[in-house]
Amino acid sequence: MLKSTFFELCTTYSTDEQLIAQLWEEISKNHSAKNRHYHSLTHLENLLDQLNNVKQHITEWNTLLFTLFYHDCIYNARKGDNEEQSALLAEKRLTALKVPQASIDQCKTQILATKKHAFNTNSDTNYFTDADLSILGQSWEDYSAYAKNVRKEYAIYPDLIYRPGRKKVLEHFLNMERIYKTDYFFEQYELQAKKNLHKELIGETV
Repeated sequence: MLKSTFFELCTTYSTDEQLIAQLWEEISKNHSAKNRHYHSLTHLENLLDQLNNVKQHITEWNTLLFTLFYHDCIYNARKGDNEEQSALLAEKRLTALKVPQASIDQCKTQILATKKHAFNTNSDTNYFTDADLSILGQSWEDYSAYAKNVRKEYAIYPDLIYRPGRKKVLEHFLNMERIYKTDYFFEQYELQAKKNLHKELIGETV
């Protein structure tokens, strides 16, 4: 479904089938790299499912789909500028597809918003960042699997370094007045997300 969604999206702007195929291959290859345990094609599939549930609330659906495909396209656990690099890549690829500049700018803004997942004045952006965090409010079993996969992505770091950094991430979300900015995701996942985050923080994950 991801591939067909991407091809249908791109053909709205370009008839260059070879270019579209190359862009998909890049997305697929990047998300299938051996160091990708959570930020993978499965994550994109789950995110698409979440967004389809709120499609009626989205103003610029095509832009949001481009954000979905490119927001984690660059992911290196050693770097702190993955969102910035992903946004730059999206700009290059969307320009090649002849996507309107306003949509490109919005896509870049939405990708950068995933760095902190803070409230945004743009409703579409809030739906996207909420969907991106939906894993936090899943069952404890699913959340625990997510947490373990994130740890695998940071396997280059020993616990002495990883755990303090992870603790900051958990506390960041727990200290938010509300994790989910939209009513839909708040009602669906807020309570369970805070329970899950707290359980990991006190050491109930492996």
